[in-house]
Formats: sequence, structure tokens, C-alpha cells
Amino acid sequence: MTDTAISFADACLDPNLFGDVFTGPTWSNWRVIDKAIFGLPLDENEMRVFTGLTGRKEAPEAQAEEVWLVIGRRGGKDVKSAALAVYLATIGVEIYGWKKRLITGETGVVQLLAVDRDQARIAFKYIAGFFKKPVFQKMIERETADTIELTNGFAIEVTTADQRRVRGRTVVAAIYDEVSFWRSENTSSPDVDVHRAVKPAMATMPGAMVIGISSPYARRGLLWKKYQKHFGKPGKVLVVQAPTWVMNPNVPRDGELIREAYGDDPESASAEFGAEFRSDLESLINIEAVQACVMEGVFERPPERKHRYVAFTDPSGGSADSMTLAIAHKEGETAVLDVIREIKPPFSPEAAVAEFADVMKTYRISTVTGDRYAGEWVREHFQRKGIHYVHSDRAKSALYLDLLPLINSRAADLLDHDRLVRQLVSLERRVGRNSGRDVIDHPRGAHDDIANAVAGAVTLASSVSFSDPAAERAWKNFQPRRVA
Repeated sequence: MTDTAISFADACLDPNLFGDVFTGPTWSNWRVIDKAIFGLPLDENEMRVFTGLTGRKEAPEAQAEEVWLVIGRRGGKDVKSAALAVYLATIGVEIYGWKKRLITGETGVVQLLAVDRDQARIAFKYIAGFFKKPVFQKMIERETADTIELTNGFAIEVTTADQRRVRGRTVVAAIYDEVSFWRSENTSSPDVDVHRAVKPAMATMPGAMVIGISSPYARRGLLWKKYQKHFGKPGKVLVVQAPTWVMNPNVPRDGELIREAYGDDPESASAEFGAEFRSDLESLINIEAVQACVMEGVFERPPERKHRYVAFTDPSGGSADSMTLAIAHKEGETAVLDVIREIKPPFSPEAAVAEFADVMKTYRISTVTGDRYAGEWVREHFQRKGIHYVHSDRAKSALYLDLLPLINSRAADLLDHDRLVRQLVSLERRVGRNSGRDVIDHPRGAHDDIANAVAGAVTLASSVSFSDPAAERAWKNFQPRRVA
């Protein structure tokens, strides 16, 4: 190592370390952040930049314990994250004396947790690129697809955000890449869960830090909470907010990319490039309201002759999204959810339809409702199995809006199904730009296949009524027709 005491800010100027990447005036504002993270002195000009980026009027006097960088797209976040990971796993180990705190057989870890596998691969390529420098290359002990093990007893791991990857490790730095967009099938708050797991993993390493770096999204989640609590305030939690053109002058505010983005969708562009948290998005359903409707320990209800059942399906071609089915009935004024089925991709659409048709027939259902997905193939496949497919007259957003009062008034009995709960509470409401109407959908990178089917079935069930006793008798005597 050329100089084990070199600061990160100076390392980003040294051509033997990171300097060849961070050359030129376009990185000048990043240099102020590089100093501020580690509590280095700022001159008068740097202080003006610091105040503009952080809202703080006094320079930090010590290294930050947590750093939250709210920065627009194309602002240099990925390459700067990679440089921080390499610096802390190599030079940082010597500066903070972390190696002395490892017990025999223990490995210290710098973790970069990415939003998905594609982003993790990109981040790993940046890190691996820095390790091609001779000064870092000689420190490589072993390299795998997502980990670089070093001769100093430390390693850099690049993986998707998962609290299970944190537990049991000694973490000296955790970098949350694009933390505003973390999604998980296992929890409704992966950012909070990971953060709670990370902090104890750092307990024995003085100087360990959390670095959250992301474009902003909705006004919720870990990044928003940290921004609300700490932006513009002194302390060991440093929050930076900067639009793309401030951090990367090569993407000017009046350039074609930014102009077109704001012209197409100003709310999205103000978050993606302007680094402003979106004010047009809000959660549709409160988690407490959903949980109040869940019958704990009831995972499915068997068919009973006294009930009239309805079914709703959210079809899929079998390559990307799940295909889902929900069955429900009405008891008094309550819509009761009986069945949830999900077939995850990849799968055969014809086999999925056959499986769903068999389930529906046990509940004496001859008609299923769904959207207009993929033209006629869905209708034809169900028809072959003796099930009539009816196009819903309600769009997905309308179904969710119809479901909302049923949940809020506890007029729905739901099943104990974790993925259903997570999908319902992740739904977002915004006002359609052209229509002026509420649009309900899942956030980017998430899914709502189960929620869509359940919303359709429960709202259908809530509208069921028997005004004709003969019709009710016919329903109870229903026998599914056989198809050769």
C-alpha cells in the first residue's frame, strides 16, 4: 500500500488508487462529500457547497456513523459506492485497526447490498475494476462471482439486499445501493429489516459505518425517515441531497435528457433526476387494517354447499409474472376469502388453467372473472376445461379502490397469507397525470398478482345477492358440466 493513512478524499485524487476515475471538475462536489463523510476540514468554498448539499451550516467535526446520499440518476453513485467499498476494505482496515479486533478464523466484511441481481453485477464489476490496480491487486486472496477475499482477513461481498446475508458476520461497512427501491417477497420493509440486522453486526468495530445511496422515491421507508430526521441537522448522521446536474455537470439541467424526462412525467423526473421525494405517491392500505381482517391460522377454507362462491384470476403467460386465482363468498355483510392459488414462472399456461379449473369445480364454480390479458387464449383455455371466462368490467385500480372500504370497515375476512399482506400494503395511490383519477399499482420492482386476484374475488363476493329463491336453489344444486 502506498500510504496506509491516506484519506478517502486524497485517494480519489491519487492516480494509483482512484484518481484516474475521479479526474476533472465534474467531480468537485463529490470531493466535498468525500471530505465531509470522514470529518475532514472544509475550506470556505467547500463549506458553501457543503451547506447547499446538506442544509447544515457547520462542518462535521468527526467521521459520520451513517451517511445517506439522496442523489439523482447518473449522478455517479455506483462508481463512488464501489470506491468507498474498496477503500474501507483495504486502507480503512489499517486506519481503524479493524484487523486487530478480529478473532481467529473471523473475516471482516464490507457489504454492498444492491436492489437486484443485475445491479449487484454492475456494482461488482466496478469494484473488480478497481482491484485491477497494482496496489490493490496484490491484496486479492480469492475472487468468486460476488466476493473478493483479501489477504488482510477482510472481504467485500456484493449481493442483493437480504437481512440473512448480514447476520452472523462482522461488518465494518454496509453500503445500501438504491435503498429506496428495495423489494422483497419475504417482508414489506426489507430496508428497515436489513438496517436492524446490520447495526449489531458492527458493534465490535469502531469507525464502522452505514452508507445509504439512492435516488429517492416515495415519502416512506428508511431513506425518507433518515432524511426527515437528519437533513440539515448536525450530528453523526450525514444526509446529502443533490440533483443529477449538481453531482454530474455532464448531464446539464437544460439538456435533452432532463428536458424530455420532465416533459414526459414531471413527478417521476423530479425524483429520478431532481432528487426530490415524490409527493404524488401514498400507500393505499394501512398494514394494521389488513392485519385486522386476517384470520390467523386460517390458510384455506373448504367448500360448503350453503355458500355461493365466486372466482377471479390474474392470468400470465408463464414467463415473467405469476398466475393467480382467488375464490371468495359472502356471509351476511362480510366478503370471505376462501382460496388463494399462485403459480410462479416459468410454467405452462395451459397446465395452470387446468389446475385452477379443477380447484374451481370443487367450489361449484363454472365462471371465472379476469382481465383482458393476452386476448382470447385465456378464455379458450378455460372454456376447454368447462369454465366460462368473463372479462372484468372493473380495471385493476378500480378493484383496489373497491377493496379499500371493505378492509377499512372489516367487511372482509382474509386468509393468513404473508405474500397477500405484503402485496396489499405495498400498493401505491397516485393521481393519473392525464385522467386526474386515482391510479393504484404496485411500486417499481414489486408484484401484485395475488393482491389483484384477491381484490377481484372479494369485491365480487361483496356484491353477491340472491333476490330469487329459485336461483338460490339452482345454485345449491349446481353440478359442473363435463367436457370431453
